[in-house]
Amino acid sequence: MDFKKIKKLAEAQQDYMVEMRRYFHTHAEVSDHEFGTRKVLQRELDSLNIPYELLEGTGIIATIQGGKPGKHRLLRCDIDALPLQEEKENLSGAKVCVSENDGACHACGHDAHMAMMLGTARVLAQVKDELEGTVYCCFEEGEESNGGIATMMKALEKYTVDECFALHVYNALEVGKISMVAGPRMAGAVRFDMTFHGRAGHGSRPDLSINPIVPAAHMVGELDSALRNQLNAESIATLGLCTFRAGDTWNIIPETAFLSGSARYFDKEAGPQVLDLIKKSAEATASIHRCTVTYEPTTKVILEPVINDPAVAARVSDGLAEMCGADVLDQGCGRWYASETFSRYMEKCPGALGLLGIKNETLGSGAPHHNGKFDLDEHAMVLGACSELVFALKN
Repeated sequence: MDFKKIKKLAEAQQDYMVEMRRYFHTHAEVSDHEFGTRKVLQRELDSLNIPYELLEGTGIIATIQGGKPGKHRLLRCDIDALPLQEEKENLSGAKVCVSENDGACHACGHDAHMAMMLGTARVLAQVKDELEGTVYCCFEEGEESNGGIATMMKALEKYTVDECFALHVYNALEVGKISMVAGPRMAGAVRFDMTFHGRAGHGSRPDLSINPIVPAAHMVGELDSALRNQLNAESIATLGLCTFRAGDTWNIIPETAFLSGSARYFDKEAGPQVLDLIKKSAEATASIHRCTVTYEPTTKVILEPVINDPAVAARVSDGLAEMCGADVLDQGCGRWYASETFSRYMEKCPGALGLLGIKNETLGSGAPHHNGKFDLDEHAMVLGACSELVFALKN
């Protein structure tokens, strides 16, 4: 495969990718409601005569059949926006485009993910006679809510897949760089939603009631201490306590108190250990204070860590060095503590996820993900498309 030729074909998609990214951005749709988004994706795939399967909901699996025998490879992009009000300015000034849908914002870069996938599909359609094997382009709904991953995994049961690959734009990495290394890249997640049950009463006589706020409050410190002192310190990355709800007024002890959050980790074995320790700590703390505790069904290991397969990561890195030069490969980018449904694909087959740099201080891109000021340098998309094309074409 002539990678210099492929690079030129990718570069020729820049204006198209910018157009598509800006369309998706201004017409942002939140998780599990990407109906207009899917119609546009269908239109673009139809224009390329690429067949696809429409999944229940808004997901799509498109199939690009090569002219030569070879492996079955899967590319994944996510299509949903966040329920967030976008700000009109980034870190240095006005953005080139802003969501027109109030309360919906592509503040994580999925608009660029879709644009790059379409750019990649356009190139693959041009060279499909030279393509060895089959490439599946998976457009996953509801990545932020985890709402579409089960449907996608069910649909993929009838597909043969040898390897998988995905990109995620990354605000902490400079534009023109991509991190493509083996090992843990994004964290696994344990979610917990727990309710402490006591007995309501008058605030003046706590001894005559059973106050569930007390064990819930103790858990705020207890969880942090338990994770730090009872588990391998290198396994647990962070503990995020995000919700505490109890009571409605100043002089009534409530019946219940609710606490929720997540723990993130990079060692696969740590997930069940964390979940077990959280439950044991909650039950012991509740018992000491004469309360009980119950858990929502969401209290579980919701995602495994994203761990890049060494062979896949090396193959894409080598191909990118050949196509774009070794200087695009960043070796110092650390792990990202966010979690990703792409880990589910990696349970099916070996794969890798590349972190694509979008930071440009002059343009004002580099604000944190899930932030109203989030923005990206659109020049990053050519390198992203090149990495997807290397994955699809290099043997």
